[in-house]
Amino acid sequence: MRRDLLDRIRAQRGGARSRVESAVDARDMASDDRAKADEEFDLSVALEEREAAELLAIDSALKRVADGTYGLCLQCGVSIPTARLHAQPTAERCVECQAKMEEND
Repeated sequence: MRRDLLDRIRAQRGGARSRVESAVDARDMASDDRAKADEEFDLSVALEEREAAELLAIDSALKRVADGTYGLCLQCGVSIPTARLHAQPTAERCVECQAKMEEND
């Protein structure tokens, strides 16, 4: 699991860097392409924010691996099913607690 999480961090950082570079290049285009460049830049920023949140979740998962709490629901303490952890390695809650949390949002 730890290796999978670290691989995801490396992949995201590489992809994020190239998207930012592309967005900066797009902003430097001629003024008639400015609207499209601005839209692409805004999309890149939104993707960066999403990836930053995922990197924080990965970091949190790595800390739980280190302290021995990885795979335990933060709400109820029950073991999170292995299939869920394979699908979502950063999962902090069991399906039931996650559903309750999303219901309240």
